[in-house]
Amino acid sequence: MKKIEAIIRKAKFEDVKEALYDAGIEWFSYWDITGLGKSTEEQVIRGQVFQSNYIHRRMLSIVVRDINLEKTVNAILNSAWTGETGDGKVFIYDIEETFRIRTKESGPDALFNK
Repeated sequence: MKKIEAIIRKAKFEDVKEALYDAGIEWFSYWDITGLGKSTEEQVIRGQVFQSNYIHRRMLSIVVRDINLEKTVNAILNSAWTGETGDGKVFIYDIEETFRIRTKESGPDALFNK
């Protein structure tokens, strides 16, 4: 089993979500994050434009069976891509064990993706 963390542009979230659904990934967690980087973003606050090195992105967290890893990563890469600086990053981690609390299933059977 693998854990995929992806940092993407907020504007690409709906595209990535649809691509993940098309790939058979129907459950994942996400949250808004702020990072620092070399690039800057313009922010408009009450009509004023400000340059900021704070970068607003969305982070996705997905745990998949090994057989679903490649199609899940490809779905993210293809749908989040703009070709410009700041498209994001994908990180992959090994997962030692997983448990579904309700049924007490463990291992790959505890995941939703088949």
